[in-house]
Amino acid sequence: MSVTIKHPLPKTIFENLANTHSLHCVSIYLPMHKEGKEQNARIAQATLKQCLKKVHKDLERHEMDPQEIKKYLKPVEALLANIELWRNPSNGLAIFLDKSEMNYYTLPISFEIKTNVSDHFYLMPLLPLYHEDDEYYLLELSQDYVKLYEANKYGYQDIYIEDFAPNQLEEAVGFDFRQNMLQFRGGQSFQGTETYHGKGAGKDDVKKELFTFFRAIDNGINKVISNKKAPLILACVDPLFGLYKEANTYPNLLENYIAGDSEFKNKTKLHQKSWKVVHPYFEKIKEINLQQYKELYHTPKTSYQISEIVPAAINGKIDTLFVENGTDEFGVFDPQTNRLLFRKKTELNNGSLIDLSAVNAFLQGGKIFFLEPEEMPDKGHPMNALLRY
Repeated sequence: MSVTIKHPLPKTIFENLANTHSLHCVSIYLPMHKEGKEQNARIAQATLKQCLKKVHKDLERHEMDPQEIKKYLKPVEALLANIELWRNPSNGLAIFLDKSEMNYYTLPISFEIKTNVSDHFYLMPLLPLYHEDDEYYLLELSQDYVKLYEANKYGYQDIYIEDFAPNQLEEAVGFDFRQNMLQFRGGQSFQGTETYHGKGAGKDDVKKELFTFFRAIDNGINKVISNKKAPLILACVDPLFGLYKEANTYPNLLENYIAGDSEFKNKTKLHQKSWKVVHPYFEKIKEINLQQYKELYHTPKTSYQISEIVPAAINGKIDTLFVENGTDEFGVFDPQTNRLLFRKKTELNNGSLIDLSAVNAFLQGGKIFFLEPEEMPDKGHPMNALLRY
């Protein structure tokens, strides 16, 4: 069973943008400046005006008539008067214009100022949105409360678990389970010194019932979660984690968890805490890929040559692509002949070879990491690729 978390820019939109090819595709990126002082100074609007001037010059260079340019850019200019857009800014604004329509997106990443006019949209600045949408699962757990969420950096959503909790769990441990828990919760945890109130099961019996309870949850989770590589994070009081870990058979339960009884916590804050817990796990994946590149350096499984990386990206051969921040290379690639011609700057009939490589690698399931120059595994080259075959 899977749910769909709302993404700030669903991949279907990205794919539609990537598949758009026509004369004079305009791409504009700028930061929106969320701080009140910067908003009051209308810095973002001033930046967009400067971007429009740059695009106007580029369209003139591509021999578009001045009157036609004015008409063509009118939808983008209209954004300057869009009060709601600037009143409720996100971190960054991305604008895409072609002969058929104009689309814009406010997004939770702050862009470097960038304009591009070509026969396709420039999409590389959007890619960080997708290598931070890694899927993980969050399990809220107490002695009488269970809630499972699918999550990523941008959001979370309940997964329907009524098929295995709570009724089936009560059946698994006996119908007096809830009453036993209510009695037990009057004392301390089963791992500490406790005073057990009332009649019924003692500490060892309650621990056995909790283990049975957790094993039933584990069984249900393994049925619900199809992507067993996705990490699972627990939100629970300290004593429950150890016992749940003992009952767990899910292959990727993280050692780090959110301590405390989370049942009545603000769910947005709980999600934010869960991302802080899981983020180092995803960062480690980047480190593993970097190490793999270094280990395979003297084999055909790695490349730093643009002439090899571009066709590899288009043909779906790239497993992981490392891109150096702030660099670019321009040229023309003919997929029929695999011939690559370099140019000093972008023109209407050519474009960014790094954008071409990164977008195509991503669309065919490759991982893209943007690194500072000193982080690149093979320094001095704008792209390093770990190949599938």
